[in-house]
Amino acid sequence: MTSHPDLPRETFRLRMLIFDTRYRSLTIQIVTLAGFMLLVSWMISNTVQNLAELGKPIEFGFLGNQAQYDINQTLIAYTSRDTHLRAAVVGLLNTLLVAFLGCALATVMGVAIGVLRLSRNWLVARLMTVYVELFRNVPVLLWILFFMAILIESLPPPNAFRGEDATASMLLGDSVALTNRGFYIPEPLFSRSLGDLSVFGAFEISLDLVAFLAVLAAGLWVSARIRARADRIQNRTGLRPTTWYLRLGVVVLPLLILLAALGFHLGYPELRGFNFRGGIYMRNSLIALWLALSFYTAAFIAEIVRGGILAISKGQTEAAAALGLRPNRIMSLVILPQALRVIIPPLISQYLNLTKNSSLAIAVGYMDITGTLGGITMGQTGRELECVLLMMLFYLAISLVISTAMNWYDARVRLVER
Repeated sequence: MTSHPDLPRETFRLRMLIFDTRYRSLTIQIVTLAGFMLLVSWMISNTVQNLAELGKPIEFGFLGNQAQYDINQTLIAYTSRDTHLRAAVVGLLNTLLVAFLGCALATVMGVAIGVLRLSRNWLVARLMTVYVELFRNVPVLLWILFFMAILIESLPPPNAFRGEDATASMLLGDSVALTNRGFYIPEPLFSRSLGDLSVFGAFEISLDLVAFLAVLAAGLWVSARIRARADRIQNRTGLRPTTWYLRLGVVVLPLLILLAALGFHLGYPELRGFNFRGGIYMRNSLIALWLALSFYTAAFIAEIVRGGILAISKGQTEAAAALGLRPNRIMSLVILPQALRVIIPPLISQYLNLTKNSSLAIAVGYMDITGTLGGITMGQTGRELECVLLMMLFYLAISLVISTAMNWYDARVRLVER
């Protein structure tokens, strides 16, 4: 057997970084990255120097100053004597509120409309098509203004509910009032409340809400375990035990016991003076923004759902129908679970778009993060760069959280290849 001596290793030379294909791509990437970092550092240094010469060095101490302005919709306690930081937190919570409500309603509407667009009923399918084409081809800002105008012009003022000859009346047993100033709905109250937990002295978290969410999470976890046990029994024996009453009981009964222990009751709005007092107040700007963003985004989600359903082979539907399943069960048990793998990725983009489109709230006077930090605070303090950077950071953080959560869910429902 002939043995070949080891070839001598080639000595590394600097010219190999350019002329050797093994190193050239790495060299180009490093040089490009270094050039980009130098450009960014020059821009930052130049900006800081120019601001310092103008007497406006970059600093965030203004956040500790008194805001001296009111916010018309708040989720936590706030007065004009609070700081700009607290005003920014209130605006951020308002942004998160609109984003959550909008994503929830848009998802429900989008799924329903997307399924109905595939209906065999010609009239229903055409009506859903008109809805989709109407809402997605008109700018969302116009829809926000349109819904705001409808709420202002079509709903009665609070004084219309006063007196024996009132021209307007409350709904649901005098518990809900719909006015042109906003909606008044019952407020959950607790006679034996656990109190509030202060977080860094900036805001308070209701311990009642924490306890409710903890009990709900525990109930859902137990319900999931019951379902998993039923799945194992079905896989082993072919028969699935009835567990719906157990799953419903472990979720509902602990919540009812907790609410009874905390002395849960509702506080109803009442007309006092020139306006309603008590209950939860949802301004017309919040309602208009919520409905406009939801209806607008639902049109895009409907097309995503329709495309996801059409991506599933018709053989799946035919096989399920051959087993005797009804059309609605085929859609909920066979088609939609498979379509989710196609629907989820573009759905993430729609959630992000809805969250960012909420910055248009300033058009109807809803004080979100753009209206507080990027509006009044910026105008009062003259700290344009700092406010813009903070807003960019807030929106980036919100978008990353949404993307991470949806990507995690996408990984859970994704088809695992063998």
